[in-house]
Amino acid sequence: MKLQELKISPDQVQAGMYVCRLDRPWVEAPFPLQGFLVEAHDQVAWLRAHCGTVWIDVERGLAPPDAQVSRRPPPKLAGDELLGGKRYTDQVDFDAELPGAREAHATATRLAARILEDVEAGQKLAVADVRAAAEPIVRSVLRNADTLFWVNTLQQHSRYAYSHAINCCALAAAFGRHLGLPESLLVDLASGGLLLDVGKAKLPDALLSHDGPMDARAMGEVRTHVELASRILDESGDDHSAEVREMIRTHHERWNGSGYPRRLVGHQIPLSGRMAAIIDSFDAMTSVRPHAAPLARHQALQELYRERDRLYQGELVEQFTGCLGVYPTGSLVELSTGEVAVVMTQNPSRRLRPRVMLLTDADKRLRDEFSPLDLMRQTEGIPISQQVNITRPLPVGAHGLDPAELFL
Repeated sequence: MKLQELKISPDQVQAGMYVCRLDRPWVEAPFPLQGFLVEAHDQVAWLRAHCGTVWIDVERGLAPPDAQVSRRPPPKLAGDELLGGKRYTDQVDFDAELPGAREAHATATRLAARILEDVEAGQKLAVADVRAAAEPIVRSVLRNADTLFWVNTLQQHSRYAYSHAINCCALAAAFGRHLGLPESLLVDLASGGLLLDVGKAKLPDALLSHDGPMDARAMGEVRTHVELASRILDESGDDHSAEVREMIRTHHERWNGSGYPRRLVGHQIPLSGRMAAIIDSFDAMTSVRPHAAPLARHQALQELYRERDRLYQGELVEQFTGCLGVYPTGSLVELSTGEVAVVMTQNPSRRLRPRVMLLTDADKRLRDEFSPLDLMRQTEGIPISQQVNITRPLPVGAHGLDPAELFL
């Protein structure tokens, strides 16, 4: 069912309406990313205090009886008839998927290292290794959307190239799942994500490990990694899918035409390339790199949102945020109790209330035993005002905490 959106003033909002879009980032609002049914006065009060315009879905809620409204077309993700073709649900719960996610991650990590090392050594790209790395990742993400990201949170990564390949592979699979793309395409997207930066294996280490701003000459050399990747694919002797090739060739193109190598604009960029631009940027911003400290995941999402409809397609940025959640898995957060926790898994129906692992007490002292807490499933009978909730996300390394070092 497609959205039937109407643009209205917050003063027109009333109980029974379904709010599906705001004029401000969803990540700054205390509501589920997928939209919400207006049921309480405090929801209306928040909208009137913080928004100048909202959009409601009249197929899922009430419409204003006599309001002068303008119809807004539903989001268009680009002439891709594949979008929305499938609705995925988790097949197993978080805990049941842990062994499978660990095995998939270990397999993909081992094969990604071998792939990059072989290319660095001048050998042909092992296409069979690429598929063998991507397929377990896709299967794990299809069984449960969050468990693999939790497993990844707990890993120590010794080299950016390897971790970036694995992260982009997993993010591509999860993003494709969220968009409802066919399973057959998810493996291609995951394979493309794994190989986004394979061309950098042909560049000097000194260039890639440079710890300051690059001059124009160095930047131009780095940008050749897109062309180098295409050559690596050609020399592999395999007929790679169109999606894999397009994804790699266009992941540095930008919505406003400022990207490279072809300065494509808007929908000239294939869907896989538009997705890859977001995935690649998000993981780069949240990773340790020679020239930049990592951003917290929520900060990276905010940066993507600030660049929506300029560097990245706005609707895809919103979908990516919906895929990862307001507080993405692996994020450090502070609770209303003063305790610090790390987000383990999302609650799709209540994005502001994920399942977390408690790390400290209220005084920020490390707990003797870490314990999980599902913020959506708190003891019945506790008033909402007394329930534990997230008060704020925390920066990377807050209070000296690194989940990968805590043996969770």
